[in-house]
Amino acid sequence: QVQLEESGGGFVQAGNSLSLSCAASDRTLASYAMGWFRQAPGKEREFVAAINWSGSSANYADSVKGRFTISRDSAKITVFLQMNNLKAEDTAVYYCAARPMTSTKYPEDYAIWGQGTQVTVSS
Repeated sequence: QVQLEESGGGFVQAGNSLSLSCAASDRTLASYAMGWFRQAPGKEREFVAAINWSGSSANYADSVKGRFTISRDSAKITVFLQMNNLKAEDTAVYYCAARPMTSTKYPEDYAIWGQGTQVTVSS
């Protein structure tokens, strides 16, 4: 059984930083593209960032461009999301997801999901 588990969420003041991690339970995912998505209450799940299987290419939503950085560890089993200069609108449950192709910005393209980690940013 392949699973993803997010960690690192919490409560922070606007302008501060937070780092999220997503650990895969199986090395099969080392060859998968990985994405970060977020969902606030009453809203649809939205794309945040994605990285290809090798970690050589990354994409970001316009809302987080320049503030967030996605990366993978050397074994490509763990994906990270470094979030700087957090804003109140960043408050959401953050999910990592995996797919065996190039990364996309659409949650429906991802078949493997973690349970999510809550990020709350106070003004």
